[in-house]
Amino acid sequence: MFEGLFPALVTPLNDQGIDTDVLRRLVIDLMSKGADGFVPLGTTGEAPTLSAEERDLVIKTCVEAVNGRMPIIAGTGTNSTAASIERTKRAADLGAKGALVICPYYNKPTQEGLYRHFMAVADNSPLPLILYNIPGRTSVNMLPETVERLCPHDNIVGIKEASGNMDQISEVAIRCGDQISILAGDDSLILPTLTCGGKGAISAAGNVVPSDLKKIMMTFFAGQVSDAISIHLKVWPLLKALFIETNPIAVKEALQQMGYEVGSVRLPLVPMQESNRSVLVQELKKHGLITG
Repeated sequence: MFEGLFPALVTPLNDQGIDTDVLRRLVIDLMSKGADGFVPLGTTGEAPTLSAEERDLVIKTCVEAVNGRMPIIAGTGTNSTAASIERTKRAADLGAKGALVICPYYNKPTQEGLYRHFMAVADNSPLPLILYNIPGRTSVNMLPETVERLCPHDNIVGIKEASGNMDQISEVAIRCGDQISILAGDDSLILPTLTCGGKGAISAAGNVVPSDLKKIMMTFFAGQVSDAISIHLKVWPLLKALFIETNPIAVKEALQQMGYEVGSVRLPLVPMQESNRSVLVQELKKHGLITG
């Protein structure tokens, strides 16, 4: 159902809170550069630091900006099953067309707990769901056999796989086939994920280099694998630089350097170290995204 490039949007912040003008500008610009939809309120969007009112404002702004032209898939998952259900319903009320639901963090549920959590959300969701497996953030890895148990549910249509484990991604593809869309969750592994049956990516780097990432997908799906490899290798150093510190610190810095006044990150995240900023700026210059 969801295939292609879905930038995991940053949340532009200023002294008053959410900068809706910058968010709207970013969404409109990314639409012209290959985005197939957007994912606000994920990891890149600093969702855990936003209030309920701010989350609503982000979704409303994105929905208004796309004006029905492409889907908004809102991050609605928390470490509370009940809260995840309520946030998913709220996102639907605000016009989202899908929900990204992360594995519960801190609780460290068993595989059975993960299964029951996602089934409960899916059973009560007015939206199609994309599962979000990112063990580096949650301390729990959703195994392929658990995904296989979940994927027959009509409301579960995809998985953002950010385990960084290509063996695991391959096993999900074998077990689930075309029942769900596998979407890359690690930007440096977009091309490898496509080779294992992936259908696209939910991408933090999609804020910065959407055209290149979309070209990787388009050339690969067109059978021009050598061209896809060439683009992947060209953009790979920048992709690594965008994760030189905890996401979205570097992505926001890159956007600032490119003229988008997205502001800084919110505590407990802090601005980039100067030594890392220099590395990022160098890669942005090499890629032609900034001058000087």
